[in-house]
Amino acid sequence: MTLPGARTAVEWLVSAAPDPAACRWEWERNPLGVALLPAGRQWDVLIVPGELGRPALDVLRLLYGPPGPVLADFKDARVGFFVPPGTAARWIGTGVRGAGRGTWIVVPYPGRATGGVRWLEVPDGRGTLTDPAVLELALHEAAAARAEEPRRP
Repeated sequence: MTLPGARTAVEWLVSAAPDPAACRWEWERNPLGVALLPAGRQWDVLIVPGELGRPALDVLRLLYGPPGPVLADFKDARVGFFVPPGTAARWIGTGVRGAGRGTWIVVPYPGRATGGVRWLEVPDGRGTLTDPAVLELALHEAAAARAEEPRRP
């Protein structure tokens, strides 16, 4: 299945690679449908536990419309929000990991199923990223809602 706009999303994503043409060529032929792309050039990624990231994504969608790209790893253990470059170096938050300059992330091909990491919010191809201040508010809202849930024995 190919998503509408997948081609522009691919172009935007590979623009972060040291050699975009080689990256695209290899990515499109990779049977796993993933590429390793550097963070810190076009975007950083803030990685949060899945039990907080999924509700935060719901808050973002509900209150602010579509956020920037969002990834989930195997079994939704972690969720990664694409944010402006430099955010990871400045972010302070318990349980939040940042992937910024000098790090690489596994990125699935937009619109193609993979066995592990997948898009929860596909890049729009225009470079839309999640505003870190808005993400922080969504994380607080998700954490507050989670704290109010009754504890299971």
